[in-house]
Amino acid sequence: MDVPKGHLAIYVGEGQKKRFIVPVSFLNHSSFQQLLGKAEEEFGFDHPMGGLTIPCSEDIFTDLTSRLQELL
Repeated sequence: MDVPKGHLAIYVGEGQKKRFIVPVSFLNHSSFQQLLGKAEEEFGFDHPMGGLTIPCSEDIFTDLTSRLQELL
């Protein structure tokens, strides 16, 4: 699946990973940066899915991205 310009693919989940496509503008928000910090602590820069992987539940991620989407 292609990723539209201005977006990035992220894999989310604590067990099974689900792929999400999010705007790159999310990278500027502190809440999203906290998730990226958690991913860095767990995976460093070696992401097992071949893309950015965030080790949190899908519910937490979708809640956060919904709130960030409202800010855009």
